[in-house]
Amino acid sequence: MRLPPHPAFDILRFADGQPGPARRWLVRLLLALKRPGEARDVARALLAGKRVRARDRAAILWGSRHALRPLPPLPPDRGEAGLDLHVATPAEILSGGAGTAALVVLTAPGHRLVPGAAAAIAEAFAADPGLFALYGDAVVLGAGGEPRLPVLRPAFDPDYLLAADYVGPVVAVRRTALDRLGLDPSLPGAEAADLLLRLAAEDPSAVRHLPRPLSTWSPAAASPPEGWASSRRTLAERHLAGAGRVEAAGGLLTLRRDLPAPPLVSLIIPTRDRVELLRACIESIRAHTDWPSLEIIVCDNDSRHPRTLAYLQRLAAEGVRVLPCPGPFNFAAMNNRAAAEAHGALLVFVNNDVVAHRPDWLRRMAEEALRPEVGAVGAKLLDVRERIQHGGIVLGTGGLVTHAHRHFSGTAPGYLASLRVTHRVSAVTAACLAVEAKKFRAVGGFDEAAFAVDFNDVDLCLRLDAAGYRTLMVPGAVLHHHEAASRRWNPEARLRHEAEVAALRARWGERLAADPWYHPGFDPRAGTYERLRPWAEAPLR
Repeated sequence: MRLPPHPAFDILRFADGQPGPARRWLVRLLLALKRPGEARDVARALLAGKRVRARDRAAILWGSRHALRPLPPLPPDRGEAGLDLHVATPAEILSGGAGTAALVVLTAPGHRLVPGAAAAIAEAFAADPGLFALYGDAVVLGAGGEPRLPVLRPAFDPDYLLAADYVGPVVAVRRTALDRLGLDPSLPGAEAADLLLRLAAEDPSAVRHLPRPLSTWSPAAASPPEGWASSRRTLAERHLAGAGRVEAAGGLLTLRRDLPAPPLVSLIIPTRDRVELLRACIESIRAHTDWPSLEIIVCDNDSRHPRTLAYLQRLAAEGVRVLPCPGPFNFAAMNNRAAAEAHGALLVFVNNDVVAHRPDWLRRMAEEALRPEVGAVGAKLLDVRERIQHGGIVLGTGGLVTHAHRHFSGTAPGYLASLRVTHRVSAVTAACLAVEAKKFRAVGGFDEAAFAVDFNDVDLCLRLDAAGYRTLMVPGAVLHHHEAASRRWNPEARLRHEAEVAALRARWGERLAADPWYHPGFDPRAGTYERLRPWAEAPLR
């Protein structure tokens, strides 16, 4: 849909530029002619009735896109007379128009509660005395008032909210909290975000997301305050408190944090032969990393090829630590051994099939990973076709876990700008993962017994989360990843993989059932952010 040229609507531009049906089918035909083998794979899967495999093969061939229809239905009106609830704009509240209701819903021009929303809000507050602020989902309306886009929000994430206004102005608050904290009149357009951040700083559980449509959003009728962009920037600068700077790109912000004394970073790279991959990885890191103090540790798992051995000897002579890791391939054990011998305060695990091409990738990851409250940090990884290979890991999709936005264009903004701004995720891939050494060791490192090869990264992130450290995805750190270019499948490897799947389900089954950073309204059987779940089936959190 065509959105007004105002930065407040940049969060909604995830569907901009998607081709229409005619152009889409033409592009598909041209790609099928260019890659006939992949097109045959799609056709064979369809003819065999293997719809999931056909969909996966089609995504590899044609790429992924948002197909977010049908939109969530607006709930029926259940009758809301007599509710102790008042709806008002921040300007009305600041001028004394808050009323006397126990619950106050902040709103703004162009936003309107849907039928049943007030009752749902009242029920949520009544059920949880510790809840002080609540936000929900929205349906964006076109110029003629027709539903056009879904706004399905994740759980509350301060990092995400500081970078992009993914919550919006429709927020329900207990009157007691509003009276105690008040609204800041110096932040026109950002009063709700500021109030939520202050509440969450006191108690993270005081702010919650209700996964159901609570409002409609009419950009054509909305008129954000004149100072909206400057208010957002001021809010981010206050959060940094002088220890960094804010970079703005329209309505999206990047918080760059100062690192007065950048510590030694240990880059850990497991490998076995495939010298062409290892050489490309290490040479790219050397050429495209602007970090002042690095040590590189190569974990060699029984390489035998003469060219590989010669290259490892050369690396050792150049100061790279080559750590012999003999025996059956155990990715987790190799990384654990290197981490135990690493001297760096920050560990960065890098696959040998990852290639750096932007010099600031490590600095952007380190700025987040060195924060006391942050555990693992991941990067945006692109495949050989310049598509998204990794944009964070989503739990419960694809039968187990899935990389977010996989096969979308590498330049895509992502749903609600999530491929452009730092935000919280459940897990990130160990293909490029940064974590402070002391935090890694505090949780026992990778579980090399249960997850020798697969899911050790997911398990690590969830254990860090359980210890109080959040996992962040940093889209500003961009690298290429030739995923599994060095892996060889055989019957033994498949049996091991099945055992690791079972172990992940046994340990984290409850977490796998509902990812708080991914909305239950998306279809878990499709690629992430591609398709909506039939709304009759959508569970509520």
